[in-house]
Amino acid sequence: MVLTELVDLPGGSFRMGSTSFYPEEAPIHTVTVGSFAVERHPVTNAQFAEFVETTGYVTVAEQPIDPALYPGADPDDLCPGAMVFRPTAGPVDLRDWRQWWDWAPGANWRHPFGPDSPDSTGADRADHPVAQVAYPDASAYARWAGRRLPTEAEWEYAARGGSAGDSWTYSWGDEEKPGGELMANTWQGRFPYRNDGALGWVGTSPVGTFPPNGFGLVDMIGNVWEWTATEFSAHHRLDQPPKACCAPSGPPMAPDPSVSQTLKGGSHLCAPEYCHRYRPAARSPQSQDTATTHIGFRCVVSAPGPPQG
Repeated sequence: MVLTELVDLPGGSFRMGSTSFYPEEAPIHTVTVGSFAVERHPVTNAQFAEFVETTGYVTVAEQPIDPALYPGADPDDLCPGAMVFRPTAGPVDLRDWRQWWDWAPGANWRHPFGPDSPDSTGADRADHPVAQVAYPDASAYARWAGRRLPTEAEWEYAARGGSAGDSWTYSWGDEEKPGGELMANTWQGRFPYRNDGALGWVGTSPVGTFPPNGFGLVDMIGNVWEWTATEFSAHHRLDQPPKACCAPSGPPMAPDPSVSQTLKGGSHLCAPEYCHRYRPAARSPQSQDTATTHIGFRCVVSAPGPPQG
């Protein structure tokens, strides 16, 4: 088992959220997280392949679809597959995401853009973050690895990179491109029709292509969105702790399309004119059953508690 190196984080208090961009990021509030360890980079295609080979696991995108869960859906769409990004031919109305997202039968983690697309486990993509994984898939990998998915607060704390980044807009400071340097794999060009590539990469890039943050973690911003164990709410809830689930010791779960988890970090599809969410405070909802070409994950491990006795 070749797992990602863990980086120990001391835990502490930080200012979570933002009031400068999207309403769901508010309010700014102080959160305290305990010490934990987080994987230095997202889970890669090679690592996920080892999990599948060892366990025989079948991802949500590869499983038959229960019509009862999707009343009114076109029967032709009720076949194994996933959502795939397709660039448009030119400028379009950015309010209609259906112009660049397409349901692709046969798309899955191994063939992210459909059955005829290149195998993601090939030598040229083995070190890219795995994508086309739904929430139960990420949870199953974490359970197999003896780890778990981070809560939203843990994820944001890790992305901020330490006390210096508590109030920064980005993981690296307040400038998007300090000194003209591109700091993360995000969309370069005009979304959704012209992508000039991030350091030459159109789509995902090998983990660690871009600089680490203050904790030494890579790809916390951009490349792929990352699942968290926190269910999404329209804004940060201060009256009750956020609901998290799926510890590694829990039983395998079936996806609930009516429940959305919180995604963090943005992806290679984030562009300022459409999705300025390549920031630690940014958050986005995604239903548990959804797999796409720009969602992946990384795992964490809780620090052991104090000795008893």
